Amino acid sequence: MSTLFNNFSVFSDNVQAIYGRAIEDYHVADSIETAVENPFPVGELEHLLYLKCWIDNVQWHVEDAIRDPHIDATDALKLKRRIDQLNQERTNTVEYIDDYFLHYYTGVPVMPYARVNTESPAWALDRLSILCLKIYHMNAEVQRTEASPDHIHRCRNKLATLRLQQIDLSVSINELLLDISKGNKQMKVYRQMKMYNDENLNPVLYNTSKF
Repeated sequence: MSTLFNNFSVFSDNVQAIYGRAIEDYHVADSIETAVENPFPVGELEHLLYLKCWIDNVQWHVEDAIRDPHIDATDALKLKRRIDQLNQERTNTVEYIDDYFLHYYTGVPVMPYARVNTESPAWALDRLSILCLKIYHMNAEVQRTEASPDHIHRCRNKLATLRLQQIDLSVSINELLLDISKGNKQMKVYRQMKMYNDENLNPVLYNTSKF
């Protein structure tokens, strides 16, 4: 079982260390074609968190690339397909993370007054991953020597806000997990049930498959 649960007060700090490692590892080659080399054992929460952040890294750069105003239409379509694939992989990975939490908290007595949180732990951790990426890239903007002083100033202010968001979200995640561990909040998950990639649910796909 993951050691991340040993101390809820630093749970998010430890998760951010994993995200930071994924971000740094990705930017060694800085290529959307680089295959993930996950350093954590399969089946552990750390493995899923690293994979989730790696997917976010790739999608971040694919989203940048598709916004090139001079992009070839064929290349743009390929990137759009890649974005769809990454979105599905991201959703699947987040749900695997929630499965891990569901298994971990099996057997915890739920108090009669327990409430359901607005989002599951995994989707909160999804937001934390994106925040870590925003901070990494906003910090890169602050470091640009060729940028104007006004650009640097605006990016520095945005960076400060992002870091404050990171602190607040981290505390909220820690508190949520502590509440679930005590039965004060109910660990409850609803699947995303995305329809656009499913040939049985997307009318364009299942109507096309008839021909």
